[in-house]
Amino acid sequence: MKLDIKTDVFEGPLDLLLHLIEKNKVSIYDIPIALITDQYMEYLHALEEIYSLESIGEFLVMASTLLKIKSRMLLPRQEEEEEEDPREELVARLVEYKMYKYAAGELKDRSIDAEKIFYKEETVPEEIRQYEEPVDPKEVVGDLSLERLNQVFLMVMKRKKDRQDPVRSKFGKIERERYKVEDKMQDILHQIKGLSHINFRTLLEIQPGRENIVVTFLAVLELMKQGEITVVQKKNFDEIYLTHVEAN
Repeated sequence: MKLDIKTDVFEGPLDLLLHLIEKNKVSIYDIPIALITDQYMEYLHALEEIYSLESIGEFLVMASTLLKIKSRMLLPRQEEEEEEDPREELVARLVEYKMYKYAAGELKDRSIDAEKIFYKEETVPEEIRQYEEPVDPKEVVGDLSLERLNQVFLMVMKRKKDRQDPVRSKFGKIERERYKVEDKMQDILHQIKGLSHINFRTLLEIQPGRENIVVTFLAVLELMKQGEITVVQKKNFDEIYLTHVEAN
């Protein structure tokens, strides 16, 4: 079974090699392999006196790698022969290890600093915490004006009046139904949530009776004020559409 050991100073063979490179003040990209290998072997002999061979297996593997690289670099090279640097793979491993070691050190420092930070408990009064900033009518209306909405409303009301029978409208007295703005607001939200938008003019025209139109108009204005819906008109004289505002 592979055992991860930690000596008094080094956490593994790469950590030891990095220490030797920094101690000798040499470049990690141009390692004097003979010098580093000799110093590495000295440390390995010291480990053998403390630990069993099984527990320092990773150090022994690296030792064989260093000796192999050293022997390859001692072999004479022909001038015309272009060979890869036998240290290339080892350098790549050391650079990667150094990067992760540095990152681990940074995270450890941040963790230590975070332990010294204490946060004050929330003491904001309930009435302030529940406060919601009033909706600006200009934001929900956009380029439209309330005057334009009112024009559409008056136009629909006039059409309803023109459709009334001047004779039958005088027959008896019929008690009209009473509508609540709150109920109409819920009806409008229920309709608009199932659609991408609703035509404002059509919404008014389908209402049965003038009082229902008035209540619907007031409900639309209240929904705009509360930020529940927005009104959109792509260009002048186009139809006006109501769109539901999704909650954050």
